[in-house]
Amino acid sequence: MKDLLGSPGTISGLLLRIWQCLFAAASIVAMVSGLGFSSFTAFCYLIASMGLQVLWSFGLACLDVYALRIKRDLQNPVLVSLFVVGDWVTSTLSLAAACSSAGVVVLFTRDIDYCKSEGLPCGKFQISIALAFITWLFIAISSLVMFWLLASV
Repeated sequence: MKDLLGSPGTISGLLLRIWQCLFAAASIVAMVSGLGFSSFTAFCYLIASMGLQVLWSFGLACLDVYALRIKRDLQNPVLVSLFVVGDWVTSTLSLAAACSSAGVVVLFTRDIDYCKSEGLPCGKFQISIALAFITWLFIAISSLVMFWLLASV
């Protein structure tokens, strides 16, 4: 297998997972800080998706730390296949959650002015969604790297 930027068991892979975890956690914090988010399914879906992403990224970051510490190569076909499936699933869920939440916020802020009339903190929701899209960008990079690693077997 090739050594690609973001490969499992490397410093760049660890940094990629840490950034995924941090941005997903920041998205959760921003959404939860806006009162009233739990009344909307799309926002709850975003929280669930980002929560899954935090768990997945944190678990793989711990695995990267372990591999770096004992100087072990994590690039075997079975392990990379697991990473590919996990990354693609979390990537799809994260993009779907961010897009659906963005659609709801656009509807509320631009189309029906629901945020003004109900006093919802749509600015916090928008920050959370922007952080979710940044998280998805890091997940997309990671999933492409894993796919390329799997293809190079």
